[in-house]
Amino acid sequence: MVLLDLYISYCAVYDSRRPDLAVVLFLTDILSGNASDPFPGARMNPTRLFAASCVALITTSMVFSIRGDILDALAADFRLTKEQIGLCLSPAFWGFTLSIWIGGSLVDFLGMRRLLLVSAGGYVAAVLAILLAPRPAAAPPIFYTDPGFITLYAAMLTLGLSQGLVEGVINPLAASMYPREKTHKLNVLHAWWPGGLIIGGLASYALTKLLGLDAASVPAAMATFGWQVKLGLVIVPAIVYATMIWNQPFPKTERVAAGVSNRDMVREVFAPLFVLWWVCMWMTAATELGPDQWVGSVMTQVANMQGILLLVYTASLMFILRFFGGRLAHALSPLGLLTLSSVLSAAGLWGLSSVSTPGGAFLWATIFGIGKTFFWPLMLAFTAERFAKSGALGLAIIGGTGNLSVAFILPVMGSWYDTQGPAAAFRHVAYLPAVLTVIFGVLLVTFRRKSTSTEGTMLKAAAD
Repeated sequence: MVLLDLYISYCAVYDSRRPDLAVVLFLTDILSGNASDPFPGARMNPTRLFAASCVALITTSMVFSIRGDILDALAADFRLTKEQIGLCLSPAFWGFTLSIWIGGSLVDFLGMRRLLLVSAGGYVAAVLAILLAPRPAAAPPIFYTDPGFITLYAAMLTLGLSQGLVEGVINPLAASMYPREKTHKLNVLHAWWPGGLIIGGLASYALTKLLGLDAASVPAAMATFGWQVKLGLVIVPAIVYATMIWNQPFPKTERVAAGVSNRDMVREVFAPLFVLWWVCMWMTAATELGPDQWVGSVMTQVANMQGILLLVYTASLMFILRFFGGRLAHALSPLGLLTLSSVLSAAGLWGLSSVSTPGGAFLWATIFGIGKTFFWPLMLAFTAERFAKSGALGLAIIGGTGNLSVAFILPVMGSWYDTQGPAAAFRHVAYLPAVLTVIFGVLLVTFRRKSTSTEGTMLKAAAD
C-alpha cells in the first residue's frame, strides 16, 4: 500500500496522462533514494512539519497514558490476570521496536510523509479493533486461544507498529531540518511526549469523574463504555497530524544530504561506544516507561488515590523541564545530567514502592519525575551528535531498543505485581537506574579526562 500510494503521488505530480513517465521517474527515485519528496519545486514548511511531528508524538503518548488508565477495565472485560494483560501489552512495545528499525531503514527510500500517513491509519484501525473485539463471558481455560485476546493482542501490535513509525520518522526529520540545533529541537519535540501524557491522562480522569467510573459500584456496561470512550479519543490527533502532512514536501535525511554511504552508516552502529549506549538504552527506557505504564494501577492500590493523577503530575514536570532545562544540561553536561537523573530515578522508585498515602506518593513521584525527564531525549541527542554518520538507522536502533526494553519489562512487572504485591513492581525496577548511575558516572569521568571535542560540542548544543 505504501508503494501504491507513492506511485499515485508520482502520477498526480508529473502527469496523470503519462503513467509510463511516472513509472520511470518513480523507479529511478526509489533506486536512488530520492523518493522522500515527490513534490519537486514545492517549498518545504519546517514549522508545519515540526508541529505535525509534535502532534504525532502527542498521539503516541496519549495511547500510552490512556492505555495505562484502562488496564484494570480491560483486564476485567477480557478476563485476564495482571501478568496476562502485561503479556498482551508487550507487542505494543516490540512492535514499536520492529517498526522503528524497519521505518528507520526505509525512511530514505519510501519517504517520511508516507510512513507517517501509514502510522495514522494504523492508529485508527487498532483503536477500532479493540473497541469491536469480542469479550469472553468467563475466563477462558487457555487465554491465548480466546478470540478476544487474539484481537486485543493484534491491535496492541498495530498500535506499536504505528507508534514506531512515528518515532522512526520524527527524529531524523527534526535532525534533518535543524542540523545545528539537534539537541535543542529533539528536547522540544520530546517535550510533547509528556504533553500527550498530560492530555490523555487529564481526559481520562475527566471522563472517570463525569461517568462516575470511580464509584464503589460501577455497572459493568458503564465500565465498558467508559474505557471505550477514553480509547476512542486517540483517533482525533491521529487524523489531525495526517491532515497536516497531507501533500507536504519533506526533506532528505541528514545522512543522505551529507553523502554518507550505507557502509559508513552500518559501520558506525558497531562502534564500541555505540554498543554500550545501546545497552544503556535498555535500562533507561525500562526505568522511565515501565513504571509509567503501571503507575495508574499500582498507586490506586497502595496509596488510595487515582493513580493516573501521578502520571499526569510527573508528565507535567517532564514537559516543563524538557522545554526549559537547557541551562541545567549546560551546567552539568549531558553525561552529568544523565548520572544525576539515574540517582533521582532510583531514589524515587524505591520511595514509591513503600508509600501508603497520596502525600507520600506525590513526594516520591516528584523525585522520580525529575529523574526520568531527560533520559529519552538525551539518549537520542547523544546518538545524533556523537554518531552522526549512523543517521536515521542509529536513531532507529536506539529508539527501537528503548521500546523493546519496555516490551520485556511490562510482563515481568505484572508477574511481580501478581506474586509479590503492587509495590514490588516498582522496587525491583529501581535497581536499573542504580546500575546506570555507575555506567554514566564512569563515562562522565572518562570523557572529562580525555577532554574530547565531542563532549564540548554536546555542552554547547545542550545550551541552545
